[in-house]
Amino acid sequence: MISFETKNVEMPLIDLSRVSRWLEEVAVTHDRHVGNINYLFCDDEEILRVNREFLQHDYFTDIITFDYSYRDKIAGDIFISLDTVRSNAEELGVGYDDELRRVIAHGVLHLCGIDDKGPGEREIMENAENEALKIF
Repeated sequence: MISFETKNVEMPLIDLSRVSRWLEEVAVTHDRHVGNINYLFCDDEEILRVNREFLQHDYFTDIITFDYSYRDKIAGDIFISLDTVRSNAEELGVGYDDELRRVIAHGVLHLCGIDDKGPGEREIMENAENEALKIF
């Protein structure tokens, strides 16, 4: 089950049931099944608090994923800063909705086991994001 909540922001104007079905399809393409995934859309202040408290990182980010997956069932809490998504969209010259979908997919892809921190991993993640966006 995929749920969507907000903290300090308005819920984005997205079709939540369509996004849920899409994310389930993305998971299946990576041989995974969806368990409990909780998306929390928030502002920069909240994501900074989470980053500091749980990861000991003192910076803003667009997404933080806490992975509770077990075997082929993906589960987790995914925090997305809508402030950072908006500023990244402007910086990259892409639409806000497109950037938001990319970040939403990014979280599920982390739960599917794709990382983006090591050598060459960023390119693998970007390719997986692009493939996920094609499914949408």
